[in-house]
Amino acid sequence: MTLLYIVAATLIGGVLSVVIAASMTFAAMGRLVKHLVSLSTGVLLATSLLHVLPEAFESGQADTHRLFATLLGGLLFFFLLEKAELYRHAHHHEGDGHGHHHHFDAEQAGRGGVSVLVGDSIHNFCDGLIIAAAFLVSPELGVTTSLAVILHEIPQEVGDTIVLINAGFSRRRALAYNALSGLTAVVGGVLGYYLVGAWQEVFPYLLVVASSSFIYVAVADLIPQMQRHLPWREILAQLAWIAAGLGVVMLATGLMHGAH
Repeated sequence: MTLLYIVAATLIGGVLSVVIAASMTFAAMGRLVKHLVSLSTGVLLATSLLHVLPEAFESGQADTHRLFATLLGGLLFFFLLEKAELYRHAHHHEGDGHGHHHHFDAEQAGRGGVSVLVGDSIHNFCDGLIIAAAFLVSPELGVTTSLAVILHEIPQEVGDTIVLINAGFSRRRALAYNALSGLTAVVGGVLGYYLVGAWQEVFPYLLVVASSSFIYVAVADLIPQMQRHLPWREILAQLAWIAAGLGVVMLATGLMHGAH
């Protein structure tokens, strides 16, 4: 049953993001990404700092100093992956009406749509491993972690679609390739279930690595996008979406605990 949950959770993120991208116009995708960046920030920070990290540190199965060292190593690892363009994020929102060079995604597109797809596939594979590790600890943590992954997967995949279209891909081709790259999350989830399921002592470390991924994406990728000079109305909107992200995680956790 746990494997079924893992497969379902890894499939939902990829399928949902592609369906959303397919159903919207190019301009609408840009507007959606802008708001989901703020929502994702709240979800990722709440999940990692309020749920996943506490679960790892309270497990009693690992030394605290080693867990903090793992957190540091994870942050540096994802930094280096992004430096190598193997952990790319494409949450940029074109056409948001604020005058920052309208075709700026062409800078990324110039490096080739293939590198976007390779980076996205590796990112999705890591997400699958993260979801598997969380479900192997508990269903509650699995659901909360899956929610964080899915909600940050949507703006990532929609943003990737924008980048690929700018790189010269047709809309249908961009969506098809994004759907294929999303399947690597399922591969990561299944491998995670079979490879780490027998070693419970490594779960706290996997959870810390998962947290480092969430924290890195939020702090290094999403928050800098929101640090532009904006009118007060838009700043308040950002704060509202971040608060909504925090609320979604707290609500989901409360519902899961109430069901048990």
